[in-house]
Amino acid sequence: MNAHEILARTLYAEAGPCAVRGIEALAALVLRRARAALACPVGRARFAAHAQASTLPAMVAAVCRAPFQFACWRPDGLAWNPPEADPALAICRRIAVRALAGSLPDLAAGATHFHRTDALPGWAVGRMPLAETGGLALYRVAA
Repeated sequence: MNAHEILARTLYAEAGPCAVRGIEALAALVLRRARAALACPVGRARFAAHAQASTLPAMVAAVCRAPFQFACWRPDGLAWNPPEADPALAICRRIAVRALAGSLPDLAAGATHFHRTDALPGWAVGRMPLAETGGLALYRVAA
């Protein structure tokens, strides 16, 4: 599976029911994590489980699949077998291509974490999101 497909399946499983802007925001967040992982050992440890990838696409794949980053890649997660006929998966594939080509807007500059707005995980309690867009709340969480 290539980096485009890994990113598309991550977007689908984590934000597929959200509006397009939410999916785009999540794609930008994944790329931000990948760039941080390429930039320094702390980012690599934090977002990519010390992956040794050296290109942005390879690091995007590593970030998506790293333990504790995206629950959809657990053994029973939705990213493994998405329904091919779902139009949302096609949208996520197009967004993944645009993201890896560098042609997506960054809807929450600085965001490193997110959650869907229909839930409030414990780590987000008391934190102020940088932005809310397309059904996602986006945060910058310090290391």
